[in-house]
Amino acid sequence: MRVLLTGAGGMLARDLRPALEEAGFAATGATRADLDITDPQACARAVAGHDVVVNAAAWTAVDDAETQEPQAFAVNATGAGNLARAAAQAGAALLHVSTDYVFPGDAQVPYAEDAPTAPRSAYGRTKLAGEWAVRSLCPSSWVVRTSWLYGAAGPSFVRTIARLASERDELSVVDDQRGQPTWTRDLADGLTALIAARPAYGTYHATGAGETTWFGFARGVLEELGLDPARVLPTTTDAFPRPAPRPAYSVLGHDAWTGAGLARLPDWRESLTRAVPEVVAGRPTAG
Repeated sequence: MRVLLTGAGGMLARDLRPALEEAGFAATGATRADLDITDPQACARAVAGHDVVVNAAAWTAVDDAETQEPQAFAVNATGAGNLARAAAQAGAALLHVSTDYVFPGDAQVPYAEDAPTAPRSAYGRTKLAGEWAVRSLCPSSWVVRTSWLYGAAGPSFVRTIARLASERDELSVVDDQRGQPTWTRDLADGLTALIAARPAYGTYHATGAGETTWFGFARGVLEELGLDPARVLPTTTDAFPRPAPRPAYSVLGHDAWTGAGLARLPDWRESLTRAVPEVVAGRPTAG
């Protein structure tokens, strides 16, 4: 099976491509320099001859999107639509990676796949528009939402906390935003399993199991580094104002995923133990 992977230079794709290849797929990676997904003709040429398209290309600068929403929309919505149209015309399936930011973040129980969406940020609005475009233009599509990604191939919360811990005696980290840290290697394995299983087209959630806050996540990082987690102090979102509002609650339910016979991604804390050495080093380790 021939797979086109867009956003091939990004953090998720850098783990996803080897996972696809190890599973026996012929994966072709397209970086932003290789493919401008805002160009519909370029998308049609790139998609031709492939059986599955995985769209991991995205504008992910959440705060910048507040003042550059048209530019974010061009990538996250128009670009996704271009790939969806091209996939439909080529008879290919499309796997589109989306985000927890499509929800308002005010729930108290995990968001189901069909829960009402109401993004509070420009980033969330553009990603939701991309979901709509994918569903309307390519019926043979899977929309997979994830959250709190970190990995070895890009800047991440884990690496930031490790750096700050080497520079400061104490770290203040918000304790009123709750979500599911997700290692890109775990997500890559999950997406690969989805493509292999080819479950019913629709919307799925794939995140690390369990939940925590950024404060709890940071303490876990220090524990894995052999440092005193008590150096991490809890604070509030109000203490760190940002241009884009952050969801207070980003926990996603996985009923569609498990209902399709797909294995849950590992617990976030267990994965952190395996992930920290390579993420902090900025390069994958064996295994």
